[in-house]
Amino acid sequence: MSNEKSGPKVTKTASAVLRDRGASKVAKSLAGSALAQAGTAKQSSAKSATTAANALNDGRTSKNTRSLAGSVLTQKTRK
Repeated sequence: MSNEKSGPKVTKTASAVLRDRGASKVAKSLAGSALAQAGTAKQSSAKSATTAANALNDGRTSKNTRSLAGSVLTQKTRK
């Protein structure tokens, strides 16, 4: 079980992504997941973790999306 929470930098980035009309669907999904975990002990779902992993493996992913993906994966339940 992970005790990680989204920090202030990540929540600020997530908020900016959600307000950005040009942000991708993947970026907005990861931003929502990161914000949902801010200040709580909630864990990333398997679907969010897969989305995050795919975003990190895609060379076209923006810096903000990579940051959010890293945060979401850090909060994934460890086996």
